[in-house]
Amino acid sequence: MYGERVSRVPDAVLWWSTAPGSATPGRRVLPDGCMDVIWADGALLVAGPDTAAHVVTDRPGARYVGLRFGPGTGPAVFGVPARELRDLRVPLDDLWPGAEARRLTDRAGEAADVGPAQGSALGPVLGAVLEEEAARRLGATHRPVDTALVGCVVEGVRAGRPVTRIAADTGIGERRLHRRCLDAFGYGPRTLGRILRMNRAVDLARGGTPPAAVAAVAGYADQAHLSREVRSLTGVTLGALIR
Repeated sequence: MYGERVSRVPDAVLWWSTAPGSATPGRRVLPDGCMDVIWADGALLVAGPDTAAHVVTDRPGARYVGLRFGPGTGPAVFGVPARELRDLRVPLDDLWPGAEARRLTDRAGEAADVGPAQGSALGPVLGAVLEEEAARRLGATHRPVDTALVGCVVEGVRAGRPVTRIAADTGIGERRLHRRCLDAFGYGPRTLGRILRMNRAVDLARGGTPPAAVAAVAGYADQAHLSREVRSLTGVTLGALIR
């Protein structure tokens, strides 16, 4: 079971899921340029920006609630550059002062106990706790989101613009842009562009668009290019992803 809604935190999505009650094959979490704080059966962890699909084997019946921060937003919440968390899953108390991490863990645990007891869905009830803390940290952070840079880069790579053009649009050199992107997204603009384009392609394919049309609409040279990129970033074919 999976559900999600747009978060009250800017550029974030609240999601929740419960694993099946019996053992299932590992599921693939695709790279998307995002970072998450995840409550996983009582523990809080942070998922950094992935460069390839992350395969998760769930315990039967495992429960998860997560707050997914859009590209460039996570570092302001977690207090570290995105590059330091690339391809990692780390306990929240590795990043925050112990007292702050314990306080949020305790509050999340209380919400997890109270929500189902009152007949409320676990995700929205526990998620509200995560949203409140994320909003507080975004308001108090000394590492504010550079919304102008983030917006310019994300818009540029989604439009398929060359890095030289994106750098010119942001008013900084290519090398400095690359360093800023590593801090904001965990990788440079070219890698971010590949990941966002692949996600758009997968969404189109899941919506029933034929592969050749997916390649054209998403900006690939041809269907073979689409196939290579999907396999490179996810480890499987496009057909396997949407089955």
